Amino acid sequence: MTQVAFELANEAATLALGQALAANVSAPLVIHLHGDLGAGKTTLTRGIIQALGHVGAVKSPTYALVEPYQLQDMQIYHFDLYRLMDPEELEFMGIRDYFANNTLALIEWPERGHGLLPDPDLVIEIQYQGEGRQAVITGQTDAGINLVNKIK
Repeated sequence: MTQVAFELANEAATLALGQALAANVSAPLVIHLHGDLGAGKTTLTRGIIQALGHVGAVKSPTYALVEPYQLQDMQIYHFDLYRLMDPEELEFMGIRDYFANNTLALIEWPERGHGLLPDPDLVIEIQYQGEGRQAVITGQTDAGINLVNKIK
């Protein structure tokens, strides 16, 4: 495992971190995002998705559970499992079909899908720190470790 921490003073800093991650992302990749409500998980995700070329809004898929984004050479799935009552619900939506070789999966609240989600390449923990935030990024596979080493 390789880890790096970033101090995020504001929303712009969170978006910039997303842009830095996007500049080094290659599919397939699974990212688990942890943090309290309002910590910045969706903001970071928006920074990644827009930097990869999506034009338009990136909203939290809290009620839909997943929001797809088709880019030229990559399929992105943004999951928000906050409202998931039972991990088995993921089976009913065909969760395994979302993870392919050309896929970037960004998963908020992954602990709610425990046992049915693939292991993450990258884990991002965003915590409140005074008026700002701290993001701790941990690479857990070769792909995740390579990405962390590129953004250090």
